Amino acid sequence: MKRFEALRILAELTDEHPVVVTCAATSRELASVKDTDNHLYLLDSMGLVGSVATGLALDLPEGTPKVIGIEGDGSLLMNPNVLPTGGYIKPDTLLIVLDNEVYGSTAGLPTYSSEVNLEKLAAAAGWEAGRAEDAETLTSQYKRLLEVTDKPAFLHVPIEAGNAADIPKLLIDPVSITHRFTRWLKTAGERANLP
Repeated sequence: MKRFEALRILAELTDEHPVVVTCAATSRELASVKDTDNHLYLLDSMGLVGSVATGLALDLPEGTPKVIGIEGDGSLLMNPNVLPTGGYIKPDTLLIVLDNEVYGSTAGLPTYSSEVNLEKLAAAAGWEAGRAEDAETLTSQYKRLLEVTDKPAFLHVPIEAGNAADIPKLLIDPVSITHRFTRWLKTAGERANLP
C-alpha cells in the first residue's frame, strides 16, 4: 500500500476527529486527498505529532472525539520519547505511523525503522498497539484501536516508499491552519454539547 492510498482511507475514517498531521509529503498528500478544517498540519515541525496530539488530548474536554495523529517513521524516530511519555500520561490518542523506512521528503534516505520494531516499541512503552498492512486491516485496526480508552493507541502501517506524483506544495499560512482548526474544535465541542 502506498502512503497516498492509506491517507485516502484515513481521510474518510477521521472526519469527526481532530487530526494532527506530520509535515512535508504526508501533509501535502493528505491535503490533496481531503483538506478539511479538522486537519492540523504541522508544517516544518518534524517529530512533534505525538507531542502535539498528547497536549491536545490532555486539554480537550471529556467527550471530545479521540485525537488522531498521523506520523511518519522518520519523524517518530526523531522524537521517540513521545512513546514512554504517552504510555505514562495515557492521553486519549491514536497515533498512526505510516512506515516506509525512508525519509520520504529527503530523497528517500533510509530511516532505521527496518531494524527497530515500532509496534513492539510502542507496546513496551504502554500503548495498545496494532498493525495494518492493507486497506482492509487499516480500517479494521483503526476501528479497534479507536475503542481503546485506558491507554493511548498506536497503529503501525508499513507502506511502500515513494511520494505521490504531481502533488502541489501546501502553501496555506500556518496561522490560518491554526485558526480554522481552533474554530473546528469549538464547533465540534458545541456539537457534542461540551462546555
